[in-house]
Amino acid sequence: MFLSPIKPPYDPIAWAAKPFAEKSRLVCAAWAMQGYGTPIAVYLAYALKVGLYIGGWVLFCTFTPGMGGLGDIASWWLRPEAFQKAILWSMLFEILGLGCGSGPLTGRYLPPLGGVLYFLRPGTTKLPAFPGAPIIGASRRGLIDVALYAGICTTLVGALVSGRPSTGLLIAIVMLVPAAGILDKTLFLAARGEHYWTTTMVFVLASNFIPGAKVVQASLWFWAGFSKLNHHFPAVVCVMTSNSPVLRLQRFRRLMYRSYPNDLTPSRLAVLMSYMGTALEFSVPVLLIAGRGGAITVAGLILMLLLHAYVTSNVPMGVPIEWNVLMVYGAFFLFWQHAADGFAGITGPVVALVLVMCVVIPLLGNLFPSAVSFLLAMRYYAGNWAYSVWLFKGESYRKLDRLTKSSPWIYDQLGRMYDRATSIGIFGKVMAFRLMHLHGRALSLILPDAVPRIEDYEWIDGEVVAGLALGWNFGEGHLHSEQLLRSLQEQCGFEAGELRVIMVESQPLGRQTLHYRVRDARTGLVASGDVDVRDLRTRQPWDVAGRAPAPEATAVAAPLAG
Repeated sequence: MFLSPIKPPYDPIAWAAKPFAEKSRLVCAAWAMQGYGTPIAVYLAYALKVGLYIGGWVLFCTFTPGMGGLGDIASWWLRPEAFQKAILWSMLFEILGLGCGSGPLTGRYLPPLGGVLYFLRPGTTKLPAFPGAPIIGASRRGLIDVALYAGICTTLVGALVSGRPSTGLLIAIVMLVPAAGILDKTLFLAARGEHYWTTTMVFVLASNFIPGAKVVQASLWFWAGFSKLNHHFPAVVCVMTSNSPVLRLQRFRRLMYRSYPNDLTPSRLAVLMSYMGTALEFSVPVLLIAGRGGAITVAGLILMLLLHAYVTSNVPMGVPIEWNVLMVYGAFFLFWQHAADGFAGITGPVVALVLVMCVVIPLLGNLFPSAVSFLLAMRYYAGNWAYSVWLFKGESYRKLDRLTKSSPWIYDQLGRMYDRATSIGIFGKVMAFRLMHLHGRALSLILPDAVPRIEDYEWIDGEVVAGLALGWNFGEGHLHSEQLLRSLQEQCGFEAGELRVIMVESQPLGRQTLHYRVRDARTGLVASGDVDVRDLRTRQPWDVAGRAPAPEATAVAAPLAG
């Protein structure tokens, strides 16, 4: 029982053989009441990992004179060196693969992490910023990549075990991380460039880093709220609530949907909760910046705790738990301990940095989401993400064994712990996770353009493919789009029709459409077009009836490019 997942209310083997419409209806209804069905032991493992994260920070803080252990933590936890080490330790924790994107809630079972198992291994697949360029554009990891990654880890450890991170070590970190990101975009995202790297840059550029760090943290809340000014977030509330290990009452979960099980669109309550969540994310930075201590600051901190407690208690897929812990700690350090520190002392270089990283890039990421990672655009928890679904015909997925990797095929991982029926029951829920988001309802419209008969294909979410091939995944759909498909085709050699990939882009700010492409691994573009988000709001995840011709759809067989 302790290690057993919640069984779905159907026979998984029989479910796998059903037509798509029936299959998706059953699995979405199961998610609404059960979520992913995660065993209790998994949640305990994540809790222990949070303990490891906090314990590591405490350990590294003991290297600073005057900062002891847990016994006297009240005397030092809000010191500047403690905050610096929290940022640097968080960056190391993430690039080692221990943070976001680890464990069963990201499709990782055995091994439960990628990260270091890939980034230190020559021959593994990567996504260079300039594919094909001499030296820096290879699609497989070489000795330079490994050396750069090892250099980042070594330098971070050096800074963490020092009394106070020296300027030289900090400069080395802020240079090595983007350099590694040029060789593999995955690494810059894994290092949480929009948060940890940017804050470390503030450490380098300003002797008084408090004002600049405040801007970075406030921007994370603001843009997270801004990204929810659309119709996607209510579905996120539904999906997260149904998966919550805390809110397990089925009666409450039913209230999230208009009419369970026949209508799984968000209820008025879910919509109201989404409005409240958006308002909360806007309110937190406004109150904390305006407070400067006193009652307003206290109110901001209380709202901040409610926000992050809600997110953390739901244990969302992707499990950014440690990041939420750091956000809470950062709020107390920056806006409580240093509430009186204003922004007048921000230097010119810091102004330029935060203007680019905290204003320009997030704004462009909302206007042109196809060009900017949702992480760099700070569009967290919004439900408006790029994604992909990979369709492998028959057992063509076995060709992925030609890759240099540490993670086996997902069912092979599950097969080490569970029988076939249980494995299908577990992983089938990933289909529901995707379909129940507003953007996922586009899939039933796109599938007829993608494959002649979906029942002949193995449905695998792009997140799982990225985790298997790249060693890291955290909701960034651009990691498993055309560039990864090209690389896997070069290494695996799929025949025409063996692998089709549906790629759906985020909804841009000010537009009402989601752009999609369907690509065959060998022959290239199969179809493309746009889906109107307004139409998706009235569709069920499994609704395949009444399909209109895809606008601007094309059916071609061209080499994979772009």
